[in-house]
Amino acid sequence: MPDTALAAATTASNTSLRSFLHGLPGVDEVGARARAADLSTRSIKTSAKAQAIDLAIRMVDLTTLEGADTPGKVRALAGKAVHPDPADPSAPRVAAVCVYSDLVAVAVEALAGSGVGVASVATAFPSGRAPLEAKLVDTRRAVADGASEIDMVIDRGAFLAGDYLKVHEEIVAVKEACGSAHLKVILETGELATYDNVRRASWLAMRAGADFIKTSTGKVSPAATLPVTLVMLEAVRDFRAETGRQIGVKPAGGIRTTKDAIKNLVLVNEVAGEDWLDPEWFRLGASSLLNDLLMQRTKLTTGVYPGPDYYTLD
Repeated sequence: MPDTALAAATTASNTSLRSFLHGLPGVDEVGARARAADLSTRSIKTSAKAQAIDLAIRMVDLTTLEGADTPGKVRALAGKAVHPDPADPSAPRVAAVCVYSDLVAVAVEALAGSGVGVASVATAFPSGRAPLEAKLVDTRRAVADGASEIDMVIDRGAFLAGDYLKVHEEIVAVKEACGSAHLKVILETGELATYDNVRRASWLAMRAGADFIKTSTGKVSPAATLPVTLVMLEAVRDFRAETGRQIGVKPAGGIRTTKDAIKNLVLVNEVAGEDWLDPEWFRLGASSLLNDLLMQRTKLTTGVYPGPDYYTLD
């Protein structure tokens, strides 16, 4: 449900929402970039690196969002999600498999009893440009088919035009349609133009009931940059301090290597804190990342670095 403090004070009109969102502290863009760059240089020793790799694997939302997706591809991805490295049963499973809504039932059947969640992009992914009624039908279908998580996209056009109330009301409506499924709200930060807008969109989504805020669809560049993720981590940290409610963060798009993943984990620890270092509160949306994590894991455990064709392609 939307935060009650906002309901009376800031959702009556666009004017009151604008007053609240534009009253948030501005982002020091130079400072955000500098801090993200500094944290990205932190080194991690071998034992800690092994733990970080396993944690990153457990945080992966293994994703396929292509027009050519088939039930067979989804089943293969589900198998990989449960047993990422068939030669090493100690490799942890991923957090979830993310697919289009019409393939949710296939993923749910393939993952039954595995503990791996099923996430579905809905609400006219990736553009977010569709009537609310269509977005709600898409969401309800995915939930009815067994999705445990819904990744919705906001209407960036409405947000950039200052129609904050429309964005807020759509998130509230989709959250209600989710029922018990968690709602991840995709901001598509590459289209928001400024870090101030990223902070405002983060707070708007959280106040409207998001369980997670997510950087990107992966279809727009730039996607999950470290400075943007830093701004969003600051937002969830400050939101919990104000409301007592913890919200997750999911960077997605462009995270391809183990180095990328570990940089994100360092960012989480230093900006939001250890409470977010858990798949319940931090996810990595990716398709190719898992293979690199597995290659690095094998190198640490065996001393041999396998080639990229050692694992199945995602």
